[in-house]
Amino acid sequence: MQGVIFHPHYPKWLLGLFGGWWLVWAINPLMFHDFLLENVLTVVAAVLVIGTYRRFRLSNISYTLIFVYMCLHTVGAHYTYALVPYDQWFRSLFGISLTELFGFRRNHYDRLVHFSFGLLIAYPIREIFLRIANVRGAWGDYLPLDVTMSFSMLYELLEWGAVALFGGELGTAYLGTQGDEWDAQRDMALATFGAVLSMSTTAVINWKYSKRFGKEWWESLTIKERRPLGEIRLREMLEESRGAPPASGEERQPDRAAPGQEEEDRS
Repeated sequence: MQGVIFHPHYPKWLLGLFGGWWLVWAINPLMFHDFLLENVLTVVAAVLVIGTYRRFRLSNISYTLIFVYMCLHTVGAHYTYALVPYDQWFRSLFGISLTELFGFRRNHYDRLVHFSFGLLIAYPIREIFLRIANVRGAWGDYLPLDVTMSFSMLYELLEWGAVALFGGELGTAYLGTQGDEWDAQRDMALATFGAVLSMSTTAVINWKYSKRFGKEWWESLTIKERRPLGEIRLREMLEESRGAPPASGEERQPDRAAPGQEEEDRS
Protein backbone atom coordinates (compact mmCIF):
# COMPACT_ATOMS: atom_id res chain seq x y z
CA MET A 1 0.00 0.00 0.00
CA GLN A 2 2.87 2.34 0.85
CA GLY A 3 4.34 1.87 -2.63
CA VAL A 4 0.97 2.50 -4.27
CA ILE A 5 0.24 5.83 -2.58
CA PHE A 6 3.70 7.15 -3.53
CA HIS A 7 3.34 6.12 -7.17
CA PRO A 8 3.40 9.15 -9.52
CA HIS A 9 0.31 7.90 -11.39
CA TYR A 10 -1.72 7.38 -8.21
CA PRO A 11 -4.01 10.42 -8.79
CA LYS A 12 -4.82 9.16 -12.30
CA TRP A 13 -5.76 5.77 -10.86
CA LEU A 14 -8.08 7.48 -8.40
CA LEU A 15 -9.65 9.48 -11.23
CA GLY A 16 -10.26 6.29 -13.20
CA LEU A 17 -11.77 4.55 -10.17
CA PHE A 18 -14.04 7.49 -9.47
CA GLY A 19 -15.14 7.63 -13.10
CA GLY A 20 -16.16 3.98 -12.94
CA TRP A 21 -17.85 4.47 -9.55
CA TRP A 22 -19.81 7.45 -10.85
CA LEU A 23 -20.96 5.62 -13.97
CA VAL A 24 -22.27 2.70 -11.91
CA TRP A 25 -24.32 4.99 -9.67
CA ALA A 26 -25.49 7.07 -12.63
CA ILE A 27 -27.55 4.09 -13.84
CA ASN A 28 -31.26 4.50 -13.02
CA PRO A 29 -31.01 7.03 -10.18
CA LEU A 30 -34.05 7.24 -7.95
CA MET A 31 -34.83 10.82 -9.03
CA PHE A 32 -33.08 11.74 -12.26
CA HIS A 33 -33.45 15.51 -11.91
CA ASP A 34 -32.21 15.46 -8.32
CA PHE A 35 -29.24 13.36 -9.47
CA LEU A 36 -28.39 16.02 -12.04
CA LEU A 37 -28.75 18.80 -9.48
CA GLU A 38 -26.61 17.00 -6.91
CA ASN A 39 -23.88 16.48 -9.51
CA VAL A 40 -23.49 20.13 -10.47
CA LEU A 41 -20.98 20.60 -7.67
CA THR A 42 -19.41 17.23 -8.52
CA VAL A 43 -18.64 18.48 -12.02
CA VAL A 44 -17.29 21.79 -10.68
CA ALA A 45 -15.02 19.96 -8.22
CA ALA A 46 -13.80 17.53 -10.89
CA VAL A 47 -12.97 20.37 -13.29
CA LEU A 48 -11.01 22.20 -10.56
CA VAL A 49 -9.07 19.10 -9.50
CA ILE A 50 -8.25 18.02 -13.06
CA GLY A 51 -7.61 21.55 -14.32
CA THR A 52 -5.07 22.33 -11.58
CA TYR A 53 -3.31 18.96 -11.68
CA ARG A 54 -0.30 20.02 -13.76
CA ARG A 55 0.14 23.52 -12.38
CA PHE A 56 -0.70 22.81 -8.74
CA ARG A 57 -0.62 19.12 -7.91
CA LEU A 58 -1.87 18.22 -4.45
CA SER A 59 -0.45 15.41 -2.35
CA ASN A 60 -1.72 11.90 -2.91
CA ILE A 61 -3.18 11.98 0.59
CA SER A 62 -5.29 15.01 -0.35
CA TYR A 63 -6.45 13.34 -3.56
CA THR A 64 -7.40 10.22 -1.58
CA LEU A 65 -9.48 12.24 0.88
CA ILE A 66 -11.25 14.07 -1.95
CA PHE A 67 -11.88 10.73 -3.72
CA VAL A 68 -13.51 9.16 -0.66
CA TYR A 69 -15.75 12.16 -0.10
CA MET A 70 -16.86 12.30 -3.73
CA CYS A 71 -17.69 8.58 -3.66
CA LEU A 72 -19.91 9.09 -0.60
CA HIS A 73 -21.62 12.05 -2.26
CA THR A 74 -22.26 10.06 -5.45
CA VAL A 75 -24.17 7.40 -3.50
CA GLY A 76 -26.32 10.10 -1.90
CA ALA A 77 -27.00 11.63 -5.29
CA HIS A 78 -28.17 8.28 -6.67
CA TYR A 79 -30.79 7.63 -4.01
CA THR A 80 -31.34 11.21 -2.75
CA TYR A 81 -29.80 11.67 0.66
CA ALA A 82 -33.01 10.99 2.56
CA LEU A 83 -33.48 7.54 0.98
CA VAL A 84 -30.05 5.88 0.97
CA PRO A 85 -30.79 2.32 2.19
CA TYR A 86 -27.78 1.98 4.47
CA ASP A 87 -29.97 0.35 7.13
CA GLN A 88 -30.90 -2.50 4.77
CA TRP A 89 -27.24 -2.92 3.78
CA PHE A 90 -26.17 -3.08 7.42
CA ARG A 91 -28.93 -5.55 8.29
CA SER A 92 -28.00 -7.84 5.40
CA LEU A 93 -24.35 -7.88 6.53
CA PHE A 94 -24.74 -8.09 10.31
CA GLY A 95 -28.35 -9.17 10.86
CA ILE A 96 -29.24 -6.11 12.89
CA SER A 97 -30.83 -2.77 12.08
CA LEU A 98 -28.89 0.42 12.81
CA THR A 99 -32.16 2.32 13.06
CA GLU A 100 -33.44 -0.02 15.77
CA LEU A 101 -30.07 -0.28 17.49
CA PHE A 102 -29.65 3.49 17.95
CA GLY A 103 -33.29 4.50 17.85
CA PHE A 104 -32.93 6.64 14.73
CA ARG A 105 -36.02 8.52 13.58
CA ARG A 106 -34.65 9.63 10.22
CA ASN A 107 -32.16 8.61 7.56
CA HIS A 108 -28.74 9.83 8.73
CA TYR A 109 -26.74 9.36 5.55
CA ASP A 110 -26.74 13.12 4.97
CA ARG A 111 -25.30 13.59 8.47
CA LEU A 112 -22.50 11.15 7.61
CA VAL A 113 -21.60 13.05 4.45
CA HIS A 114 -21.65 16.45 6.16
CA PHE A 115 -19.34 15.07 8.86
CA SER A 116 -17.15 13.56 6.14
CA PHE A 117 -16.92 16.90 4.38
CA GLY A 118 -15.18 18.43 7.38
CA LEU A 119 -13.14 15.32 8.16
CA LEU A 120 -11.91 14.72 4.59
CA ILE A 121 -11.77 18.13 2.92
CA ALA A 122 -10.14 20.19 5.69
CA TYR A 123 -6.71 18.68 5.00
CA PRO A 124 -6.65 19.50 1.25
CA ILE A 125 -7.69 23.05 2.21
CA ARG A 126 -4.80 23.13 4.69
CA GLU A 127 -2.39 22.05 1.96
CA ILE A 128 -3.59 24.91 -0.25
CA PHE A 129 -3.12 27.43 2.57
CA LEU A 130 0.41 26.21 3.36
CA ARG A 131 1.59 26.08 -0.23
CA ILE A 132 -0.10 29.19 -1.66
CA ALA A 133 -0.78 31.57 1.22
CA ASN A 134 2.38 30.38 3.05
CA VAL A 135 0.59 30.25 6.41
CA ARG A 136 2.42 28.62 9.28
CA GLY A 137 1.86 27.39 12.80
CA ALA A 138 -1.53 27.92 14.40
CA TRP A 139 -2.97 29.52 11.26
CA GLY A 140 -2.26 26.37 9.28
CA ASP A 141 -4.63 24.51 11.59
CA TYR A 142 -7.23 27.23 12.21
CA LEU A 143 -7.81 28.62 8.73
CA PRO A 144 -8.78 25.26 7.13
CA LEU A 145 -11.34 24.85 9.92
CA ASP A 146 -12.67 28.35 9.27
CA VAL A 147 -12.96 27.80 5.51
CA THR A 148 -14.62 24.41 6.00
CA MET A 149 -17.23 26.02 8.23
CA SER A 150 -17.76 28.77 5.64
CA PHE A 151 -18.20 26.27 2.81
CA SER A 152 -20.68 24.30 4.93
CA MET A 153 -22.69 27.47 5.52
CA LEU A 154 -22.59 28.37 1.82
CA TYR A 155 -23.87 24.91 0.90
CA GLU A 156 -26.82 25.32 3.25
CA LEU A 157 -27.60 28.65 1.55
CA LEU A 158 -27.32 26.89 -1.81
CA GLU A 159 -29.84 24.28 -0.67
CA TRP A 160 -32.21 27.04 0.45
CA GLY A 161 -31.81 28.75 -2.92
CA ALA A 162 -32.52 25.50 -4.77
CA VAL A 163 -35.74 25.01 -2.80
CA ALA A 164 -36.81 28.59 -3.51
CA LEU A 165 -35.98 28.21 -7.20
CA PHE A 166 -37.28 24.73 -7.99
CA GLY A 167 -39.73 24.05 -5.16
CA GLY A 168 -41.96 20.97 -5.22
CA GLU A 169 -40.63 17.43 -5.05
CA LEU A 170 -37.24 18.29 -6.56
CA GLY A 171 -36.58 21.07 -4.05
CA THR A 172 -37.65 18.87 -1.14
CA ALA A 173 -35.45 15.99 -2.31
CA TYR A 174 -32.44 18.28 -2.71
CA LEU A 175 -32.96 19.93 0.69
CA GLY A 176 -33.44 16.62 2.51
CA THR A 177 -34.40 18.02 5.92
CA GLN A 178 -36.76 15.09 6.61
CA GLY A 179 -38.86 17.29 8.86
CA ASP A 180 -35.97 18.46 11.05
CA GLU A 181 -36.26 22.22 11.59
CA TRP A 182 -32.64 22.32 12.84
CA ASP A 183 -31.28 20.32 9.91
CA ALA A 184 -29.01 23.09 8.58
CA GLN A 185 -27.52 23.81 12.00
CA ARG A 186 -26.86 20.14 12.72
CA ASP A 187 -25.26 19.66 9.29
CA MET A 188 -22.93 22.61 9.85
CA ALA A 189 -22.09 21.41 13.35
CA LEU A 190 -21.13 17.96 12.04
CA ALA A 191 -18.96 19.44 9.29
CA THR A 192 -17.27 21.60 11.92
CA PHE A 193 -16.69 18.62 14.20
CA GLY A 194 -15.19 16.65 11.33
CA ALA A 195 -12.82 19.51 10.50
CA VAL A 196 -11.82 19.91 14.16
CA LEU A 197 -11.02 16.20 14.31
CA SER A 198 -9.02 16.40 11.07
CA MET A 199 -6.97 19.44 12.10
CA SER A 200 -6.45 18.09 15.62
CA THR A 201 -5.08 14.85 14.18
CA THR A 202 -2.81 16.79 11.83
CA ALA A 203 -1.56 18.96 14.70
CA VAL A 204 -0.79 15.91 16.86
CA ILE A 205 1.16 14.29 14.00
CA ASN A 206 3.18 17.49 13.46
CA TRP A 207 3.73 17.88 17.20
CA LYS A 208 5.10 14.35 17.42
CA TYR A 209 7.33 14.33 14.34
CA SER A 210 8.20 17.96 13.50
CA LYS A 211 11.01 19.52 15.54
CA ARG A 212 9.79 23.02 14.61
CA PHE A 213 6.17 22.52 15.64
CA GLY A 214 6.30 24.48 18.90
CA LYS A 215 8.50 27.23 17.47
CA GLU A 216 6.27 27.65 14.42
CA TRP A 217 3.16 27.90 16.57
CA TRP A 218 4.82 30.53 18.77
CA GLU A 219 6.14 32.53 15.82
CA SER A 220 2.78 32.43 14.07
CA LEU A 221 1.13 34.09 17.07
CA THR A 222 3.71 36.83 17.61
CA ILE A 223 3.10 40.38 16.37
CA LYS A 224 4.71 41.00 12.98
CA GLU A 225 3.59 44.63 12.47
CA ARG A 226 3.25 46.78 15.56
CA ARG A 227 1.74 49.76 13.80
CA PRO A 228 -2.05 49.73 13.51
CA LEU A 229 -3.50 49.56 10.01
CA GLY A 230 -6.89 51.07 9.15
CA GLU A 231 -6.73 54.87 8.96
CA ILE A 232 -2.93 54.91 9.37
CA ARG A 233 -2.35 52.67 6.38
CA LEU A 234 -5.03 54.56 4.44
CA ARG A 235 -3.17 57.83 5.07
CA GLU A 236 0.08 56.26 3.88
CA MET A 237 -1.54 55.06 0.67
CA LEU A 238 -3.03 58.50 0.01
CA GLU A 239 0.36 60.13 0.57
CA GLU A 240 2.02 57.57 -1.69
CA SER A 241 -0.53 58.23 -4.43
CA ARG A 242 0.33 61.97 -4.27
CA GLY A 243 4.05 61.26 -4.29
CA ALA A 244 4.53 62.58 -0.76
CA PRO A 245 7.02 60.88 1.60
CA PRO A 246 5.55 58.75 4.41
CA ALA A 247 4.58 60.61 7.56
CA SER A 248 7.20 58.70 9.56
CA GLY A 249 9.93 60.03 7.26
CA GLU A 250 11.12 56.59 6.21
CA GLU A 251 9.97 53.96 3.80
CA ARG A 252 8.11 51.02 5.25
CA GLN A 253 10.37 47.98 5.34
CA PRO A 254 8.99 44.66 4.12
CA ASP A 255 8.41 41.98 6.70
CA ARG A 256 11.28 39.54 7.00
CA ALA A 257 11.23 35.96 8.11
CA ALA A 258 12.65 35.21 11.51
CA PRO A 259 16.30 34.07 11.49
CA GLY A 260 16.61 30.38 10.88
CA GLN A 261 13.07 30.05 9.53
CA GLU A 262 14.03 28.00 6.51
CA GLU A 263 11.53 26.27 4.27
CA GLU A 264 10.99 22.62 5.14
CA ASP A 265 8.54 19.85 4.32
CA ARG A 266 5.37 19.87 6.43
CA SER A 267 2.57 17.39 6.63
